[in-house]
Amino acid sequence: MIRDTIGRIEQQIRDSESITPQRREELLVLLASLKSEVASLAEADREQAQSIAGFTAVSAHEATRDEKNPELVQLSITGLSRSVEGFEKTHPKLVQAVNSICTTLSNLGI
Repeated sequence: MIRDTIGRIEQQIRDSESITPQRREELLVLLASLKSEVASLAEADREQAQSIAGFTAVSAHEATRDEKNPELVQLSITGLSRSVEGFEKTHPKLVQAVNSICTTLSNLGI
């Protein structure tokens, strides 16, 4: 399920016409990293991994819409960022991947 969600996010990013090719590639690389880290987390805490994947999907959707609502973009990114709070010590690469995705998506929402 988590891989499916991230796969849908990847497809959404590939299909988005509102993202430059450079940003698209950057996001796809970040999602590949997230996919690996979430898979690792899923072994220990499947529910939390699903939450992170879900917030990533919502954030990507809001940031790649043709007509963006900056408030919704920021709300979804805040949710994504908070979904990894507390994992700094146990899953630092996961937190780093999510923070990078948040920054990139936030920049798209401007």
